[in-house]
Amino acid sequence: MYTTIETEQHYHIATVWLNRPDVRNAFNDTMIAELIHAFETLGSDEVVRVITLRGRGKVFCAGADLKWMKATATSGYKESLEENRQLAQCFQTVYNTPKPTIAVVHGAAMGGANGLIAACDFAYAGNDTLFAFSEVRLGLVPATIAPYILKRIGVAKAKELILTGRQFHAKEAAQAGLINQVLQEMDLESKVAELIQELLQAGPESIAACKQLLHYLSAKELEASVPYTIEAIARARSSAEGQEGMQAFFEKRKPDWIR
Repeated sequence: MYTTIETEQHYHIATVWLNRPDVRNAFNDTMIAELIHAFETLGSDEVVRVITLRGRGKVFCAGADLKWMKATATSGYKESLEENRQLAQCFQTVYNTPKPTIAVVHGAAMGGANGLIAACDFAYAGNDTLFAFSEVRLGLVPATIAPYILKRIGVAKAKELILTGRQFHAKEAAQAGLINQVLQEMDLESKVAELIQELLQAGPESIAACKQLLHYLSAKELEASVPYTIEAIARARSSAEGQEGMQAFFEKRKPDWIR
């Protein structure tokens, strides 16, 4: 059914796997569309009560597939705008899923991967996991993920991590609030299983209503920001600096603003 993700369901518990391990689970237009479909489908399944999001292979997700980003950016601003509408819809779909969602993170979470994490209700990571908002080092802007990141970590910490683009460890991600807890790899699965059992003790309609309530109370700021973020990333991807940043990445050289 899917080519870039996999879904599993064991009675009340569903798992969505990012499944492009050969490219570190980097997402492209196909994966974005499949994630939207999977979360919409599982979100409306009356049997499913909890959804976990994971990555196949050595890392959770390397963010956006730069080959895909570069191809869409060279097509022009309008095409890039449409691609980013789809990406924004993906994050919104995960965020608005009525079932509780848990991101289980390992290895690395780069760029847009952190948007998927922040859009989930809960996030846990192994202690060796690395994180980064690497967009600025490519001349890009983490626009579509920014509303979810701000909700998680606040403006001050977001500035520190986004403007530098530096890598940071899971411990710092937990301290910032990007993830709920950092655990030893051997303890990660038991913690997730414990949380799932706690969630299954609550009424499924009550959980959905609570999520809807909390989102409603904080929705105005998020809804107002989405159109701006879509335009911002489209501008960055189609700009000369954005093109230079991605080209430098592929050519394994420093971008011209470092020379």
